[in-house]
Amino acid sequence: MTTARGHEPAILVLEDGRTFDGAAYGAVGRTVGEAVFSTGMTGYQETLTDPSYHRQVVVMTAPHIGNTGVNSADMESRRIWVAGYVVRDPAIRPSNWRSQGDLEQALRDAGVVGISGVDTRALTRHLRDRGAMRVGIFSGDAARAPVDELLGAVTSAPVMAGSALAAEVSTKEPYVVSPPEGAPVRFTVAALDLGIKETTPALLAARGVRVHVLPATSSFEDVAALQPDGVFFSNGPGDPATADHEVELLRRVLDERIPFFGICFGNQLLGRALGLGTYKLPFGHRGLNQPVLDRSTGKVEVTSHNHGFAVGWPAGIPTDEPVDTSYGRVSCSHVALNDDVVEGLRCEDAPAFSVQYHPEAAAGPHDAEYLFDRFVELLTTHQQERDHRAQA
Repeated sequence: MTTARGHEPAILVLEDGRTFDGAAYGAVGRTVGEAVFSTGMTGYQETLTDPSYHRQVVVMTAPHIGNTGVNSADMESRRIWVAGYVVRDPAIRPSNWRSQGDLEQALRDAGVVGISGVDTRALTRHLRDRGAMRVGIFSGDAARAPVDELLGAVTSAPVMAGSALAAEVSTKEPYVVSPPEGAPVRFTVAALDLGIKETTPALLAARGVRVHVLPATSSFEDVAALQPDGVFFSNGPGDPATADHEVELLRRVLDERIPFFGICFGNQLLGRALGLGTYKLPFGHRGLNQPVLDRSTGKVEVTSHNHGFAVGWPAGIPTDEPVDTSYGRVSCSHVALNDDVVEGLRCEDAPAFSVQYHPEAAAGPHDAEYLFDRFVELLTTHQQERDHRAQA
């Protein structure tokens, strides 16, 4: 039996037992992961190819998905990373001049099991009220099994807390992203790929930075061999509490006073390196419309987010007051206006800062792109200070 759209039947099963019926969308079969929702109205291809979504089943809150198709220019990594995909009303056909293919076919080609025809508003409200949880999508023959059997498959899947995933999505070999041909190279930066999006090194390169993208397993010696002017830690999936190797590498960077910039997962790891804790958010921040206050300017930015963990600020200390760490005083530079989550860190006594969100903003908005300029300014200041010391 098939649905009215000619697709196989499908069922979505949450770990608390709630189910949603629908139709197969993408590959037919079964998948499990962590159910999360994304509030982006556009940019679904950037979402699908963001490595930070590894092992997550993404629920799109925008009701109509697929109308712009897919294209090679909007890929943020080498493949689609989501474990599953949930939409309400998929487009019958793409209708955009940039389209080079159909979204559902791209999901099929990638082996991504999805479901359509779901009341995504009800599902999102459920996740918002009860928190992100494990979920399974079962379609075709897999959907015909008893619900109790399907629920068992969901509850036996690993949880996100305690999962070390960065090395699973990271590049296996180093590579270089250089400034445009003919443009001067102002700085060299070592970027640790914890799940990096392609737009990030491209934006640095556009500012005269030669970016050496390194595997997540790289050592401090690998970084130091490049004699970098700065170090960058990218976004990525998994629990920051598991990233002991990356944290120790970052502490070596801080010890050597090499300028540092981190985003998303990199922000959480800077927090850990400074002695702050991290914790899992109830349902995370995902989408292109998250308001954040930059305390240094007083401006409110609309920003792109994808994270389920956050930096914990010491109990009893307001986030508008700095705290003392083994690397000097640290301030909360940015704060989320929806829930007061720490969205950025600034070291006052070390050349390091980070933000929790995505300033590369693929697929938008671009309010926070200035942070790449801020990193270049930090590199410039540090180089000038180094040259001054050499001449003294």
